[in-house]
Amino acid sequence: MIIGVPKEIKSNENRVALTPAGTYELKRHGHQVMVQSTAGLGSGFSDESYISAGATILDNIEAVYREAEMIIKVKEPIQKEYGLIRKNQLLFTYFHFASYQPLTEAMIQSKAVCLAYETVESKDKSLPLLVPMSEVAGRMAIQEGAKYLEKPMQGKGILLGGVPGVAPAKVMVLGGGIVGTQAAKMAAGLGAQVTILDINLSRLRYLADIMPANVQTLYSNAYNIRQLIQDHDLIVGAVLIPGARAPKLITREMLKEMQPGTVLVDVAVDQGGCIETCQPTTHDDPIFIIDDVVHYCVANMPGAVPYTSTIALTNATLPYAIQLANKGWERACRENRALRAGLNVIHGNVVYKGVADAFGLPLKDVEQFV
Repeated sequence: MIIGVPKEIKSNENRVALTPAGTYELKRHGHQVMVQSTAGLGSGFSDESYISAGATILDNIEAVYREAEMIIKVKEPIQKEYGLIRKNQLLFTYFHFASYQPLTEAMIQSKAVCLAYETVESKDKSLPLLVPMSEVAGRMAIQEGAKYLEKPMQGKGILLGGVPGVAPAKVMVLGGGIVGTQAAKMAAGLGAQVTILDINLSRLRYLADIMPANVQTLYSNAYNIRQLIQDHDLIVGAVLIPGARAPKLITREMLKEMQPGTVLVDVAVDQGGCIETCQPTTHDDPIFIIDDVVHYCVANMPGAVPYTSTIALTNATLPYAIQLANKGWERACRENRALRAGLNVIHGNVVYKGVADAFGLPLKDVEQFV
């Protein structure tokens, strides 16, 4: 199979979908790898490193899309790429369709096969291709939140961990999944007082066992959230419903109950966000302020640490990419239920319920295609 790796063109997206090591493995399985020139530079990988691993370097993104049978990307295609995508071409990337209808409609019109990293689902219901970036984003949520709590950034002017004789900051984490767990660990490690909320009691019991003493668990409901927002300094939105829009747990009117300089970091923004006032921002312009509350809503947070993120992502995606290349997408998805769950749009048909429900689109049974 001919596999194409275009350079990411989303604002400040420095990751690349495949490392030279991943290229070498695909070549070992007999496949051709076409990499756009300078695609890996942002992550620390030169064109020469790809060439030595067996890749062919193409000068521009148009050539990559024209030559490739399977496109491997990091982020969803943006408008500039819509017209480059061919009928029957396989796209393997993060899509987050339910948060953006124009992308969904464009992929339907393209008649391509869209296999989304974020909905590939293992037998245990875990999301193996979302985990590595969720780990990065969860840790970064605290790193960025701590920065924007500083007064020059229009935060409260609180040091996350405090110092002897001065109380640490209070951190509230909405969601006890991968993002929330990593955020809570990071905040606790810096000395903050952390409360993590979830609706899954089994998960809360697990977190209560593994977390340090400065992390407490609390059942997530509207009353508890309203109580906590009144005095918590940093609030991290870490709620995920696979393939569907995140629920709005913090509403516009709730901002008035927060103290000025409170910082909100909505990691769920690429799935619509769990904070009503959050809209996607970029690394160039990461925050905005409403009612004296700082909103950090960068939709591609791991893109700021591309070396770490690229290697972590390739570690997770490569085994699946090899299956798709070796067998073709139909057979690979027929034989691997995890991959089948990743199929969202096939030849103009929506086959993932969360996407169909988000926009009131007809839903086709994925079994018709595999």
